[in-house]
Amino acid sequence: MDFLLTEDQAAFQDAARSFAQNEMLPNAARWDADHVFPEETLRAAAELGFAGIYVQDDVGGSGLTRLDAALIFEELAAACPSTAAYISIHNMASWMIDRFGNDEQRHRFLPKLCTMEHFASYCLTEPGAGSDAASLKTRAERDGDHYVLNGEKAFISGGGRSDIYVVMVRTGEPGPKGISTVVVEKGTPGLSFGKQEEKLGWHSQPTSAVIFENCRVPVANRLSDEGMGFKIAMMGLDGGRLNIGACSLGGARASLEAALEYVTVRKQFGKALAEFQALQFKLADMATELEAARLLLHKAASALDRKSPDATQLCAMAKRLATDTGFSVTNEALQLHGGYGYIREYPIERYLRDLRVHQILEGTNEIMRLIISRKMIAG
Repeated sequence: MDFLLTEDQAAFQDAARSFAQNEMLPNAARWDADHVFPEETLRAAAELGFAGIYVQDDVGGSGLTRLDAALIFEELAAACPSTAAYISIHNMASWMIDRFGNDEQRHRFLPKLCTMEHFASYCLTEPGAGSDAASLKTRAERDGDHYVLNGEKAFISGGGRSDIYVVMVRTGEPGPKGISTVVVEKGTPGLSFGKQEEKLGWHSQPTSAVIFENCRVPVANRLSDEGMGFKIAMMGLDGGRLNIGACSLGGARASLEAALEYVTVRKQFGKALAEFQALQFKLADMATELEAARLLLHKAASALDRKSPDATQLCAMAKRLATDTGFSVTNEALQLHGGYGYIREYPIERYLRDLRVHQILEGTNEIMRLIISRKMIAG
């Protein structure tokens, strides 16, 4: 077991940290306050290879590993978890096309996704199918060389703005075996969007319903075979869960660093807060819990890279622990700031709002516990 980063990994990490601190952090509060989707900054991130991190290099991807991605997303999220999380979702959709698309599809869609000339969204959740994703009802009926889509997806990051929507649809029987995956392009007749959702956090990315009304999509846009959609969606989520866990670690780490700086300068009862043993113990626990979550996340990423049979279980464990720990540590950091943590002059409340949803998306943490326990019981 070697816990040291390779020279290349240290370089990716440094590049992500420098970009985050110089290009994202100075603007993150404004993006949040004004609900700005920072397209030019995203495209600048793509120039560093962050839009196709584990997409193959023949179509413009970086060809890196899931562990490399975890390092990158932690650094990006230390500046702006909301923007980093959108980059994660874009990467997940791009990887699904890279992994399951044929050569024509890969070369048609991925070069523009890897530069973020085009943005991508992942469309699984529906108004009546959240945690029970296998019950989705968006229907795709075959009509010659096209599918005709009818239905609605809910809470889609990039909804209304993305150029490419990777959509899970029902082409067959009820349950997971009747689901397929199609790529729907912006401007397709019958594709429309709901209102932009007003959210607690994640203000730097648009979120809306994605609506299909007799939306005609070429059969040539289907990824892999009919009936493979649920498997494709779940494999995409394994990596997505690692990325969103890494985003939680990044936001929490930044919050801990802010709290540490604050308690060394803030004085009460004649001495700095950092001199109170109770607060020293709290800081120690926060740092320890973050480090433990990071180690599990990196182990899960390595397992996914190796295609280990226990990778899905480890990804669920890592997502559950990293997102719960990330929110808890950020909440404690806000508490250490006292009233100042609650006002927007300080960044803690933004990190808190952004990290809260990580316990819900990419599979709720209750679903993570189901995945873990079912694997344990099955043996």
